Amino acid sequence: MSQVRWMEEVIKRKSDFIRDLQGLLQIKSVLDEEHATADAPLGPGIKEALQFMLELGNKDGFTTKNVDNLAGHLEMGQGDELLGILGHLDVVPEGDGWSVDPYRAVIKDGKIYARGSSDDKGPTMAAYYAMKIVKELGLPLNKRVRLILGTDEESNWRCVDHYFNVEEMPTQGFVPDADFPIIYAEKGISDFDIVQPLETTRGEKEIELISFQSGRRYNMVPDYAEAHLKVKDGGKEIEQNFHEYLQSENIKGTVSVMNGEMVLTLVGVSAHGAEPKNGKNAGILLAKFLERVNVDEFGSKFIQTVSEFYRQSRGEVFDIQFSDEVSGELTINLGVMEYNKSTGGRIGCNMRYPVTFNIDLGKRKIETKLNKTGLQLMNFTDSKPMYVKEDDPLIQTLQKVYEEQTGEKAELLAIGGGTYARALKHGVAFGALFPGREDVMHQKDEYAYVDDLLKATAIYAQAIYELAKA
Repeated sequence: MSQVRWMEEVIKRKSDFIRDLQGLLQIKSVLDEEHATADAPLGPGIKEALQFMLELGNKDGFTTKNVDNLAGHLEMGQGDELLGILGHLDVVPEGDGWSVDPYRAVIKDGKIYARGSSDDKGPTMAAYYAMKIVKELGLPLNKRVRLILGTDEESNWRCVDHYFNVEEMPTQGFVPDADFPIIYAEKGISDFDIVQPLETTRGEKEIELISFQSGRRYNMVPDYAEAHLKVKDGGKEIEQNFHEYLQSENIKGTVSVMNGEMVLTLVGVSAHGAEPKNGKNAGILLAKFLERVNVDEFGSKFIQTVSEFYRQSRGEVFDIQFSDEVSGELTINLGVMEYNKSTGGRIGCNMRYPVTFNIDLGKRKIETKLNKTGLQLMNFTDSKPMYVKEDDPLIQTLQKVYEEQTGEKAELLAIGGGTYARALKHGVAFGALFPGREDVMHQKDEYAYVDDLLKATAIYAQAIYELAKA
């Protein structure tokens, strides 16, 4: 074991760490394409967060580089080989229902509350301070160490795609954006749209679905849904049945009627799209109720397509259920559901598939099912799985470090989440959520334990030293 007392070095810098982390968390770095410019391609908040970290690196003596305001890096050390650490500065939208200001970064009961505290600004700051400790101690390294800062991880990965088109690929690396101990396998991730084209002829009904809206991101379980109905008669019955439905599902919602238009809203529970069962999908739940309402044929087709996924998140709808020993079950999350009687419908899906799943066969099955019902598969993307074998030296080094720092066995994990590890040719996800801690990423009142972030900093510091030492 290294003679450096890593945790002691972290504690010496605790107040500085908290100050810098709060400064970063107070920047609302949500993707904002509406206000994007040539020098802020993902919006002003994301650019501000990137500048914050690069300025911090300059102050602390790192070599820094801004890569077209899509990514950046901080570097130290010398050598032909490059150890890469990949974190991201963008966050998902804050959503509703917070008990604190999501961008104030308030600390109470040992937790720091803010959007991004656990995903991924807190862990990224831990990695930064780990590099800072190694640098300030003057420890001999025979590799360069680079903290690569992404800005579009929660959406389309334009950051790392562009970065690795123009910058060097690390020899090996790790990503502080998941769970401890070590994630050696990540499922593949496919986003796709189920599109319902506009139909010119439709049957008349007493009740017409005017619009339906739920969800903001493909990789989030939506916590709110809203439907507008044109109702001639039977409004009172719908209202009574809706309240009974809400009670039976133990969820909340509202009904309002004005000028013959009924508005139904439903509140679910948000969660990360990697495990849909951890949330309550407001869109699917509202669609399941609307199945009971005799709406027009065009609206009914959209509702039935969505409601088919009710309590079915394992690919049953497309007959593509699959599981393997390394990475577990295939999952599908409906993250965005949009319908308008004048334009048609769109359902945005996020699929996480096991490392041994045949994605080409799966895609063909999805297309076959949709084509039979007059729906279209569009905008299909595929991010391949990540898998590093157990006996790899990178895995063994990180296991050694984790066990020395925590006194606990470094089990290997597989996840449905997608981290920047899959952007590396040779890398894994390494923390920063410790075993037994609640995963509140993408949820309201997101938080991280301050002591956990400090402990992660010590782990990362020793890991950097062990992987890059002379």
